[in-house]
Parts: sequence; C-alpha cells; structure tokens
Amino acid sequence: MSSPLSGLPDPNCGGVDHRLHRRKFLQGAAVAGAMSLLSYGGLFSLPAFAEEAKRKQKRCILLWLCGAPSQFETWDPKPGRPTAGPFRSIPTSLPGIHFGELMPRCASIAHKLAIVRSMKTNQSEHLQGIELLNRGAGPRPPFIRPTLGSVLAQQLGHLDSPIPNFVLLDPCPEGNEYKEFKAGNWAGWLGAEYGPVRVGGDYRIENVSRTADLAAEDHESRNALRRFLTKKFENDRRSAAASSQNAVFDRVKGLMSCAHLFDLDKLPATDRERYGPAAFGLHALLARHLAENGAPFVMVSNGMPWDSHVFHNEIYQLLVPELDRVLFHLIEDLERRGMLDDTLVIAMGEFGRTPWINQARGRDHYPNAWSLMMAGAGIKRGVVVGSTDEDGVDVASQPFNEKNLFATIFTALGIDPYAAYDIPDLPTFHRVEEKAAPIREILATS
Repeated sequence: MSSPLSGLPDPNCGGVDHRLHRRKFLQGAAVAGAMSLLSYGGLFSLPAFAEEAKRKQKRCILLWLCGAPSQFETWDPKPGRPTAGPFRSIPTSLPGIHFGELMPRCASIAHKLAIVRSMKTNQSEHLQGIELLNRGAGPRPPFIRPTLGSVLAQQLGHLDSPIPNFVLLDPCPEGNEYKEFKAGNWAGWLGAEYGPVRVGGDYRIENVSRTADLAAEDHESRNALRRFLTKKFENDRRSAAASSQNAVFDRVKGLMSCAHLFDLDKLPATDRERYGPAAFGLHALLARHLAENGAPFVMVSNGMPWDSHVFHNEIYQLLVPELDRVLFHLIEDLERRGMLDDTLVIAMGEFGRTPWINQARGRDHYPNAWSLMMAGAGIKRGVVVGSTDEDGVDVASQPFNEKNLFATIFTALGIDPYAAYDIPDLPTFHRVEEKAAPIREILATS
C-alpha cells in the first residue's frame, strides 16, 4: 500500500527501501520534511527512527527503597563500633573500601559504582522525606514542583513515543499509606502528560485491547472526533487542563501498542530466576526491559519494607541480600547490553536509619547522615564520596543535600540543572534552586 503523503515511507511496509537512513533523517530534520513526519503517524511509527532514538537516548532507572534503608548494613558499615549491629563488613573490589557483609555481589562490582556516604537532609518523616527526595526542594505552597521522574520524562522523553516517558512500577499500584505513592500530583506545573503510568501487581497492563465488536476504523474515528472536540475546547478556553487530557488520551493509545513490553512472561525464565521471585526483583528486571525498549525514566518502588522500627536485624537478613542480587544483575545486564553508559541507575530511599537500636530492636528514621548509590550514565566508576564519623552519627566530610543530588542527576544526564521553568504568570522556579553544586567527585566529567 502506498503512502498517502508523497515521499514518505509507508510504516506498514517492511521493504528495505522504506527504512529511514540516519544521515538522511538528520538532514531532513532541519527542514519542513521533518515536520511532515511528525504529522504522519508520529516519528515512532518509523521503525528505523524508533530504534535509533532508543539506542542513543539517555535513560534513568530509580530503585526507590521506600521506607528508608539503613546505611550500616549496606554502604557505610562501622565494624567493631557499638552502632554496627551484628553484621560484619567485607572488602570490595575498591582497595580499602568495605560494604556490609550482606552485599557480596555489589562488593564484587564496587569498581563500577559511585557511593555517596554523606547525604544530610532535614526531613525525618516519610511523607516529607519522600516529597523532598522526589522533588528536590522543600514545598512552596500553593505551587507544586514536578517530581524527578516528571522532569526527566519531559527532558529525555518523546511525546511521540508509544512507550510511556515515566513508568512507576509498584507492588501496590493503588498506593500505600503515604499519599506520595497514591494518585497525587506527580507532574506539578509540567502537566499531566508528564505524570507516571503506574503498574504493578500482575506484571502486565490490563484492559488495553480494543474490544472485539469495535472495528479499528471506528476506534480511530472516535479518537479523531474526541481530539477535534477537545482541541477546540482547549483553544477556545485556553485550557491547560484540556491540553493535558489530550496528551493522556494519546498516551493510552500508545500503551495499547506497547502493552506486550510490560508482560514479564515474555521474558526468558532464566532472567526471572536470576532477579528472584519477589516483586522488587521482577520489577527491576521489567525496568531493564522497558529502558531497553525506549522508556526514558522508570521508577521501581518496593512498598515500605525498609521501615525497620522493629526486628531490624531479622528483616535486613532478607532485604539486603535481595537488594544486593537485584543491583548486581541490573548493573551487569545493562553493561552487557551496551546500555550502562547511557543509563543512570540510582538506589536510594528518603533518609537513613539511626545509629542506635531502639527498645523494639529496630532502627528509626535518620536524615542526619545516610548513603546512596549511583552508577552508569555520566557517573564516574569506583568512587566513594564523603564520610561519617566513627559511629555514623554525623557527616564528617562533604555533606550533600537533595539540591546537590538533583544537580548531580541532571548534570550526569546532560540536562542544565539551573534552567528556569517556563511557567507563565508564576514566580521563577529552577530545576535546582540556589545554584546548588553537583557532587562533582562522582561525575565522569566535572
């Protein structure tokens, strides 16, 4: 079937003559022909463009350790000190650097990781901590800052892509007790098109197939009528809400074409076995698969298991080995696939845990001194930055806060951290406020 637009390849035809040559596309992108492509079913309807975009784009996978993991059993052990607990430390592939003994796999690839041991923030409750570490700055009512995922979706994603630009994988997709993980305003002033597509539980997206009694032509006609009416409403009322609603409908249409990417049963059984049977490991595997297929930002949340106010040691004998296994396989898989240099991996929670053990044999909330891990795109390999005192009570050198962290993430991904948001009729906001410096010691180029 020939294309209805002169000179454009038919995306339904697989002939070699219809493949989009990269150099020709780049030449054409500077002229009106590229705009014609945009109007013709979307650039991502052309397989060659889609593959090139996926191969070259920057991505981010955030492993959100909800509930706040302890630094003492992971990245910053204190062997022999009263705060250490019962677990030892073990040497890593970095001379002189030790991790907790429950992380032998990560210890073996420490030369590929960057560890920050001196995070120091000011929120000690989950809701406030989650807000702070997801948005990069404290609240400024009535304005709502976009979360990191929404900013990266806008900066790294393509609204033309069928795969969502922000995917949240959560074992409790309806949300846990903290409203940040319910259907909150993730995208803030960026608009609903940059909010997350949230899935979990069954490891697939349900109810995305067209019903058998609705022909494809009728389905598209209904969508065309809806687009026309809502676009007219948007223009007549100058409604940003209507614009966001249109974008969300378009995203649902894209989900119908890529729902198979969310089906873990389609991945090799050996992969599922390596990552483990629990939701956190399987969602991390799915994050790898989605990133490989063009998703620019995937956030993997694991509920609230790290909130160890009671029986801390017993809980961590289960949690830390799982984190160790998942991180190891994720980093190694990304590297084997040639994706690690373009994929930023972050593992963190909303704060750390107390140096002391409470009466219920648990560790409580502690934002004064905690650790996180980064690896991949824009990040130097084999670096440990900052330190805490001998008991881990306070930061001894190089304290960093949420603004430093966000400046680091944006810089690593090639995004200007200090650019102002284009939000008419609102005060000036920047991606990172106060020109806070990135953590230069872990940046590949600083």
